[in-house]
Amino acid sequence: MRLFVAVELDDITRDAVHAEQKLAAKQLGRASSLRLIDPQQVHLTLAFLGNVLPPLVEPLTVLMTQPITAIAPFRIGVGGLGVFPPHGAPRVLWLGLTAGVTQLHELHREVAARIASLRIPLEERAFRPHLTIGRWRTARPSDRPRSGRETPARVAEMTVDRVTLFESRLSSQGASHFPLAHAHLSASS
Repeated sequence: MRLFVAVELDDITRDAVHAEQKLAAKQLGRASSLRLIDPQQVHLTLAFLGNVLPPLVEPLTVLMTQPITAIAPFRIGVGGLGVFPPHGAPRVLWLGLTAGVTQLHELHREVAARIASLRIPLEERAFRPHLTIGRWRTARPSDRPRSGRETPARVAEMTVDRVTLFESRLSSQGASHFPLAHAHLSASS
């Protein structure tokens, strides 16, 4: 199974992200090959596990239902449009974080430690919290400046009070995500 752990967005944040997607698409115009991510599928990935062997799925699911007692619920702010990679033709359009980044890094480390306890390998690239809101099918370096419009300092904010283990299923329409388990944050502030 193809798995990842993420923070789900609340409805208000999802609506604000969708509004930002529409603004970005309008600014880029019809000539762009940008494909917007379904707002219902936008999330903040903490750890991508990729294909996990079937015997490890059940222990991981059980582990990801246990509360995260080292971290209390906290607020994040979403805002600031950007692209990956940092140079050349862009492939990913994203919204960054304006608040809660330190806590997200702590949460990422806690989730990574749980996953490592089962000897499931994680991606080796550095954790950079963001919301992927679009992907280019094909892009030119000239798409970059047009995608770098100013966004408000904070598009939305929400409380992070749990993380979710998801299964990701790929199709020609893109990925669909299905929740398997939730781990609630429960430390006292």
